[in-house]
Amino acid sequence: MKLPWSSSKSSIEQTQTSAPETKMPDSKSSEPILSFDGKRYDLQSLPDESKELIRRMQVADQQLRMHEDTLKVLAVGRQTIGGQLKEKLSGVKPLPDEKK
Repeated sequence: MKLPWSSSKSSIEQTQTSAPETKMPDSKSSEPILSFDGKRYDLQSLPDESKELIRRMQVADQQLRMHEDTLKVLAVGRQTIGGQLKEKLSGVKPLPDEKK
């Protein structure tokens, strides 16, 4: 999931998810644009309640990315532990296979 405050025009136009994205202005005269659900909105003209919901979604996206990164670190650690266990068990005779 992408952070809703994106500065890349291509990522805004390509993403058609329910997560809001905004494009920061390229020049001082441009206003920030919110792309949401296939539609574009002038961010500054939105009601404060809508802006707060956008901020909340931004925090949720940040939390999701943080937890996804944590899961990746845990998966690498688990693989490392599995490799170490495999090495330690290489000299141990396994039990015979069970017959059904």
